[in-house]
Amino acid sequence: MTIATGLKIGEVSKQTSTSVGALRYYESLGLLASERGDNGYRYYPHEAVQQVQFIKKAQALGFSLEDIQEVLNIHQQGDVPCEFVQSLLQDKIEQLEIKIKKMVAFKAELEDYRDRWAISQPRPQPGDICPLISSIPLLRSYHASPAGRR
Repeated sequence: MTIATGLKIGEVSKQTSTSVGALRYYESLGLLASERGDNGYRYYPHEAVQQVQFIKKAQALGFSLEDIQEVLNIHQQGDVPCEFVQSLLQDKIEQLEIKIKKMVAFKAELEDYRDRWAISQPRPQPGDICPLISSIPLLRSYHASPAGRR
């Protein structure tokens, strides 16, 4: 790559609507390559714009930067990584199905608490902040629900 044909980091940033910091981060992870000019500036090949757009699209599909690195490695070895991408996508779909089931169960649990509290209206005990929340078993609600891990 010659300096005259390379893109400065600001140009890549503008063309891809990606922050300079994100571009530097991608480069630090090996997702993007540049060369340093004599002036110390980073110069990216014109293909970097397409590569950054690919990274952003893959992230929008839920792929991690580690996943994307694996896809790029396969591509850089001269192979088409579509089969690998399909297997990653299938894994993501399965993970989502598990999360959805957990969230549906948690929603049902919350609805159950709401309905029971509306009927029983627990009375405050000494030291209670809110008798509704105090009536919940600690281990069950914290470990069984996705919201308990926030």
